Amino acid sequence: MLLTIDVGNTHTVLGLFDGDDIVEHWRISTDARRTADELAVLLQGLMGMHPLLGDELGDGIDGIAICATVPSVLHELREVTRRYYGDVPAVLVEPGVKTGVPILTDNPKEVGADRIINAVAAVDLYGGPAVVVDFGTATTFDAVSARGEYVGGVIAPGIEISVEALGVRGAQLRKIEVARPRSVIGKNTVEAMQSGIIYGFAGQVDGVVNRMARELAADPDDVTVIATGGLAPMVLGESSVIDEHEPWLTLIGLRLVYERNVSRM
Repeated sequence: MLLTIDVGNTHTVLGLFDGDDIVEHWRISTDARRTADELAVLLQGLMGMHPLLGDELGDGIDGIAICATVPSVLHELREVTRRYYGDVPAVLVEPGVKTGVPILTDNPKEVGADRIINAVAAVDLYGGPAVVVDFGTATTFDAVSARGEYVGGVIAPGIEISVEALGVRGAQLRKIEVARPRSVIGKNTVEAMQSGIIYGFAGQVDGVVNRMARELAADPDDVTVIATGGLAPMVLGESSVIDEHEPWLTLIGLRLVYERNVSRM
């Protein structure tokens, strides 16, 4: 079994692969203060519940693939793999790791590992040209050329960040549940805020993606738009440009990168 770990700014998503199939997944909060030992205990608690794995940490795990946008967590996970999974091949996505996707940006090292991993999975599953929209702490838009190259992207504030900002900076506003309101025209403050978030972000996605598609391809209709991230379902039904929804895109990309690197280790 392959354990994949995608560390985001807010949440960490873990997936367990049996071959090409994801057979289990977990989502936990990202805490930069957790030590390697604490992370090991957390992993043991989660995986100890799975019937295909043993009771001891590492039982049944044949490989590990990790990407992280939080350097301190990546450091601790590196220690977890060394101390608790010493005999298990591990791939941590960082400069020098083979992804198969050329990065055509001014400074490839500053591109988030998760964004490159998403591009890897997008190329494998759908080919190029493509745009990946990842609804996480930030809403990111990543462009993949027809030749499978990562050519750049767009970063916008995420849905939860926007909700929190409204609650903090609006004197008569408060933090709300992100949910679809009864109608676009809100009948109360909560519904008005929900409408602004849901339909505002759907409009943002449509506007940004349409502009990116015109730059990516002579015919914008040739561009495949893939949505991923924990908050993607909130916008899927309201956006007119999303072609595919793949909630495990980053985990699939991690599996692919692991397979491309493990033979070289």
